[in-house]
Amino acid sequence: MSNHNFEQEANQARYTGLKIKQGDILEIVVSAFDDIAVKPFNLNTITTTSNLSEPNMGSSTTGSKYVVSTDGFITFPVLGKIYCQGMTKQQLKEDLEQRLKQYLIDPLVDIRLVNLNISVLGEVKIPGSKTPTTERINLFQALALAGDMTDYADRTKVKLLRYSEESKKDSVIQLDFSDASIVNSPYYYLQQNDILYVEPDKNKQIAANNNPNRTLTWQLIAVVVSVATLLIRFTN
Repeated sequence: MSNHNFEQEANQARYTGLKIKQGDILEIVVSAFDDIAVKPFNLNTITTTSNLSEPNMGSSTTGSKYVVSTDGFITFPVLGKIYCQGMTKQQLKEDLEQRLKQYLIDPLVDIRLVNLNISVLGEVKIPGSKTPTTERINLFQALALAGDMTDYADRTKVKLLRYSEESKKDSVIQLDFSDASIVNSPYYYLQQNDILYVEPDKNKQIAANNNPNRTLTWQLIAVVVSVATLLIRFTN
């Protein structure tokens, strides 16, 4: 780190929880004292022919899993459509428990985000898609899942790609892992489907540009494209 206040900075980092997004898969289980009364509120305990789950209400369900629809809803047995986009799991839990109190005594709702995946690419030792065991994962933990950066990584140039539901496109955020104040960044804690890309340092970029096989590679690509174009024309 470029300064020596890492511990002080880290103590100020705040985790606000993941926000539910379109396409998220939520596993929701309802429990209560009366096992029989609670059954209609759990998809895995009702039959597929039951009218309690409407397949065309804006989201799809499988077992006890609910997919958040494009307009931000899940369809819950008995309760119907529930808007949850932008909520944390705790907020949705409290909302569902409040709604269920008119049917159950002391209902308890447990929610798990099934599709919590992140990708770490570029100059890391084990690149690829990662599935954290906890929803509270920060930038350094993500790098640990990828085996840390390689010796050729530029720690001052790391890109975070995050989809914005407001702008409907990916946002690219530049991060500097050499600065201890990164722990105070609003991007310190990762969200579902985030992508981290660690850029190579200048030495590796120069070596790649001077690679004698680079020209040959482009030539081979050009040949393949030409052949594919001819085949398409011939088949037409």
